[in-house]
Amino acid sequence: MFVKNLRRVQQNKIFFRKNELIRAETLRVIGSDGKQVGILTRTEALAKSKEVELDLVEIAPNANPPVAKIIDYKKFAYIQEKKAKEERKKQKRGEQMKEIWLTPFMAVNDYETRLDRVREFLGDSAKVRVTIRPKRRLSNFQPLYEMMRKALTDLSSVSKIEQAPKLLGKQLVAIISPIKGEPIRQAQGEQNENEKNKNQNEEISKA
Repeated sequence: MFVKNLRRVQQNKIFFRKNELIRAETLRVIGSDGKQVGILTRTEALAKSKEVELDLVEIAPNANPPVAKIIDYKKFAYIQEKKAKEERKKQKRGEQMKEIWLTPFMAVNDYETRLDRVREFLGDSAKVRVTIRPKRRLSNFQPLYEMMRKALTDLSSVSKIEQAPKLLGKQLVAIISPIKGEPIRQAQGEQNENEKNKNQNEEISKA
């Protein structure tokens, strides 16, 4: 188990050549202040990095000539690994599938709570499988379609239909995904604010 975990960590680590491990004879060098120093030989570039007691890190080995930066290697590696982790998290969130169950004739509060959960999933860039299933035997599937239609309509401002509703046995299933570029969490905030204002207006009317 330890060996497997070690291999996984090694695979996820990003490797950059530094200092004497750099093979290129000529490098385009960027200084520690972010400004270009120019094209130097590897020996000249290493001398420059030693002058300021920093490392010479090859950041673009496939460029012509390769690009190297004078920087503290530990700090640079930490930043790069942090960026890579964030990117992996984004990819994982984008690939995951969540599921929510609804039933015909369910209580309004339960319905709204579950739809809020769907909005949270969509806000995290996840696709959602919406399943309508009956709690008791129905004479036809019309109530399932009506509930699905209502749910998809209520979520239409923050989602799009990936898979149209279809019957799987006695269940009606659809898949929705977040609308790219839509400020989902902002839309949720606006919806909550509108509901808050509506409640306040109702209280004022009753007073």
